[in-house]
Amino acid sequence: MSLSMYAITVHPIVRSLTQLRSILEKAADYSEAKKIDPSVLVNARLYPDMYPLKRQVQIASDVSKGAVSRLVGQEPPKFDDVENSFAELIERIDKTLAHINSFTVEQIDGSEATTILLSLHDRALTFTGLTYVTDFVLPNVYFHVTTSYAILRHNGLGIGKKDYLGDLG
Repeated sequence: MSLSMYAITVHPIVRSLTQLRSILEKAADYSEAKKIDPSVLVNARLYPDMYPLKRQVQIASDVSKGAVSRLVGQEPPKFDDVENSFAELIERIDKTLAHINSFTVEQIDGSEATTILLSLHDRALTFTGLTYVTDFVLPNVYFHVTTSYAILRHNGLGIGKKDYLGDLG
């Protein structure tokens, strides 16, 4: 059986972002029901030196749209980091999902040996397409989606593992 880069990239990213979108919708409803200013949750952190919820969502979006773009040799679209509400964060996820879903299996499959050059802060990283997805993209998407979940759960949102994983069939 051959490896499908589309299957190991697009499917888990779409699933993770879709679940994050659902969690953000629940958080918006929760803040309204509990009369919590939504900006309190959008700006909440697990620890003072960690990014707030909104930045966690932005990074998950950036890594996700960057993944499919780079695998096909395109520059990722730039989204301004201006989201300050649940509605704006959900809209960003929707834009990210639309971008990801604009690529076909044929465009992404076969990219496992593609050279991916990534500039991160103070260093440049070089990956193959496969190691980019397995060692950088998926761990980062999972980290930032999980941290978003944890921030909201820590602030009282009644969510559980099924909200993170989604319907498994």
